[in-house]
Amino acid sequence: MSAQNVLDLIKEKNIEFVDFRFVDLNGRAHHITLPATEVDEDTFVNGVAFDGSSITGFRGIEQSDMVMMPDTESVYVDPFTAHATLIVMSNIYTPDGERYDRDPRSIAHKAEEFLQQSGVGTTAFFAPESEFFIFDDVRYESTMNSSSFFVDSEEAAWNTNRKEEGGNLAFKVGVKGGYVPVAPVDSQQDIRSEMVRLMQDSGLRVERHHHEVATAGQAEINFRFDTLTKTADNLMKYKYIVHNVARQYGKVATFMPKPLFGDNGSGMHVHTSIFNDGEPLFYEKGAYANLSDLALHYIGGILHHAPALIAITNPSTNSFKRLVPGYEAPVNLVYSAGNRSAAVRIPVAAVTPKGCRIEFRTPDSTANPYLAFAAMLMAGLDGIKRKIDPRALGYGPFDKNIYELSDEEKAEIRSVPGNLDEALDALEADFEFLTEGGVFTKEFIDNYVDVKRAEAKAVAIRIHPHEYGLYFDC
Repeated sequence: MSAQNVLDLIKEKNIEFVDFRFVDLNGRAHHITLPATEVDEDTFVNGVAFDGSSITGFRGIEQSDMVMMPDTESVYVDPFTAHATLIVMSNIYTPDGERYDRDPRSIAHKAEEFLQQSGVGTTAFFAPESEFFIFDDVRYESTMNSSSFFVDSEEAAWNTNRKEEGGNLAFKVGVKGGYVPVAPVDSQQDIRSEMVRLMQDSGLRVERHHHEVATAGQAEINFRFDTLTKTADNLMKYKYIVHNVARQYGKVATFMPKPLFGDNGSGMHVHTSIFNDGEPLFYEKGAYANLSDLALHYIGGILHHAPALIAITNPSTNSFKRLVPGYEAPVNLVYSAGNRSAAVRIPVAAVTPKGCRIEFRTPDSTANPYLAFAAMLMAGLDGIKRKIDPRALGYGPFDKNIYELSDEEKAEIRSVPGNLDEALDALEADFEFLTEGGVFTKEFIDNYVDVKRAEAKAVAIRIHPHEYGLYFDC
């Protein structure tokens, strides 16, 4: 769409406000809203100014002026506002017209440009499977003398004898018992369907939705793959709609990886493939899982760089509460055809040459999608460039249930970092693959590590309620 197309759409849809959005380091959206009467062609040339010093990980107050440059390809009508509002995603520039090197969306664009310049292919496609929970009641606090959280769900396993709800408390979802049951066990069909309806109205092509494994309202909605930046935009739209539909139903949705102890967490399995002028590059009929050598080298890059990559794809302290054995979490740095205990899985059911892809199962939705997808692409391209063979490095293929191996066998398999600090250590030691072609800058990575270490420290120095049970009577 051109700027004029957007202006025509504003008139056609009787749009009253235009909402210009950008994404911060942590993947949270921010916005500034202009009356539609104040939006003209100059707005798309000069941009919308904002204060970068108030955004986590951006600039200090001494150089805080930033500019949002609208992307006319990203527009859609907000399905929630009382006044007709058009949403426009934006890239961030400095006042002198330079692309801001800490802007996640610009980094995603640069990764796509690097792919095209690499000679490997022209297009990378991404398809995330972003899981989430829908709760009925959430409360938490962390103060000097108190630390607690509480979540509740009408379908949770622990509510089969809740007195205030009266009788008829059967058909709750058991622990690890929530994978695709029908109603009345699945009580959230309608809320997910409403999410899907609004996603479709907003331009997403949704393929399916279902209840996920965990108790207490775990869900998944799958939307169609697209190019790197467009998929990241779509994921931001997806999360926005999930959060706001839940709110309309008097509930709350969270993409937090591990909100419950003792049940499955929420991941973001990411499917990836590379094409060259419409031709798929990952397929070779008759090879292992029908994978080409180029695809194997891409996998080699992902697994070789995984400890550093995970600092970006799993960037929260809570991410590592999910990445523990026993809850279907992909903690093992191996690849396999169809094996969900591997970090990299190759889907094999009903796969065509164009549908041949790899699935990186480790990420979760606390990741900034622009950074995560860009980092994954850069790791895979480094594997292709260096012809990293995952077989030669002991990454598989591994076609066994890894969770059922003996301790001796498991000791031979490399695992993901144990916590956020370990992942950040790995990123500091292995970042050059990200800086190829200037996609990420060293300054960006240093700043990113500083922000994330501060988060890790903030959690580490606080008293955990479980410590009272362990140590209070010492």
